[in-house]
Amino acid sequence: MRTAPHTTARHTADPPQARPAPARPISVQILAFALVGVVNTATYYGLYLLLLMGLPYLAAHLLAFALSMTGSFFLNARFTYRTRPTWRKFLLFPLTNATSFLVTTAGMYVIVGVLHAGHRLAPLLASGAAVPVTFAVSRTIMLRGAEAAGASEGGPSR
Repeated sequence: MRTAPHTTARHTADPPQARPAPARPISVQILAFALVGVVNTATYYGLYLLLLMGLPYLAAHLLAFALSMTGSFFLNARFTYRTRPTWRKFLLFPLTNATSFLVTTAGMYVIVGVLHAGHRLAPLLASGAAVPVTFAVSRTIMLRGAEAAGASEGGPSR
């Protein structure tokens, strides 16, 4: 009579898409956010200059800002926060950048409309003050669900 071979219970890992990525230290998030910010700023500025050829400066700013913010969402989801992009986060992400948008737009108006400085460098100067606020708010939105899920599942120490 044959006996069944001895088997041990195997722990099956969750599929890669079901398991959240381990939380990254905030210093790594800040560095990744800064790098994504450089790419985003270059994208924004390139689009702004391109659109400036056919649009007034504020219209070029608005459209370049919207397009680069979309790219920023996906880059930050993947590289900064290592979280799955969702429609909810996508819809909230532009709202978290409302402060950045208001600061840069007001700065553009002051630099170009009030100070009569050149409109080509105005967006770069105006965006500097908004960076720390944008990081704090985007981190809150992008990690809100992930941190709650991690806490309810035992967190990263599992």
